[in-house]
Amino acid sequence: MNYTDIEQIEATYNSGGVGRRPIALVKAQGARLWDSEGNEYIDCAAAQGWANVGHSHPTVTAAIQRQLETLVASQESSYNDQRALWMQALADTLNPRLNWADCYIHPSNSGTEANEAALKLARFVTRRTEIIAMVRGFHGRTMGALSTTWNKKYRIPFEPLIPEITHVPYNNIDKLSAAISDKTAAVLVEIVQGEGGVHLGDEEYFQKMRQLCDQHGALLIVDEIQTGVGRTGKWFASEHHGLTPDVITLGKSIGGGLPMGVTAWQTKVGRFKPGTHGSTFGGNPLACVASRAVIEVMAEEQLVERAAYLGGWLMDEISALDSPKIREVRGLGLMIGIQLKNKVTPILQQLIAQGVWALPAGLNVLRLLPPLTIEQDDLKHVVKTLGEVLGK
Repeated sequence: MNYTDIEQIEATYNSGGVGRRPIALVKAQGARLWDSEGNEYIDCAAAQGWANVGHSHPTVTAAIQRQLETLVASQESSYNDQRALWMQALADTLNPRLNWADCYIHPSNSGTEANEAALKLARFVTRRTEIIAMVRGFHGRTMGALSTTWNKKYRIPFEPLIPEITHVPYNNIDKLSAAISDKTAAVLVEIVQGEGGVHLGDEEYFQKMRQLCDQHGALLIVDEIQTGVGRTGKWFASEHHGLTPDVITLGKSIGGGLPMGVTAWQTKVGRFKPGTHGSTFGGNPLACVASRAVIEVMAEEQLVERAAYLGGWLMDEISALDSPKIREVRGLGLMIGIQLKNKVTPILQQLIAQGVWALPAGLNVLRLLPPLTIEQDDLKHVVKTLGEVLGK
């Protein structure tokens, strides 16, 4: 199908909830994208951050193909061999890196659902209702996750939302200290705020947050949906600060391209009781084999280390452009935000015209989230193109 036919059909039937670029992507491989007209792009968005191991990675694809012939979906109300193997592999990844003795794992279908489960867990085990989230934080669009998301343009059309949610300024421990109390069920935070503009908190902030949660008996929930699975140069961004969360949430890249969300927590927190939470497709064998393949690829190809090296190099190269249009370059690993002095949309449009697919993070932040498998030569081309576009 050509672009016009695709656009006409989608424009007729789509819900209107998501804006679309005037391009139809029809193929992806590794860190490359192709549209319906045959144009090729270097992917610096990783499909909103889920393609950490690249598109259609052969190891992940082969695992999915094998499982398709065996069992696609199986509810959590029965045991399953592939879910068991995946849970063990994920626990072996989580526990040593987060300094957990052991963990419980709830699989779902998206990062938003993972955050919903975390919020329900916090209220269930603490018997409290107050939740503290951060200014500029983004945690999803379903009603519970949306209540903790800060941006008013997402929230206002659906108010009233869930009550007893407080937002405090990010990386400001004094404001958090004033807000938290013995009525607080949980504090929800991102180590790097992705949708909020690629903002980073400092180590003292997170360590004191941990202390405040302990002091008041509140759970510390870290949203690692965008930062997890090696994105920041560690398996989990929490590792950069030696932080031990009570709960973490994963999504996007943990499924290798299939819909998957994960809520994991220390066993000392407690458990749901049967019937209090569940998911029809959560933990289906197809997603579990894809996710286990992702874990294998991350280790075999040393993608965590690769993200750390390439991310540091890329930030230096962008900073060296010394463009008067750049206000600041910030990031961690291959999660980079370029704060511009003007709106980002025209820059994104020019980059796309030059074959580079990137993302915004607010009105004036250009966000780069390339697959961790991307070749350094591709990133050199991205820097060159960025320099040309910002020089115009």
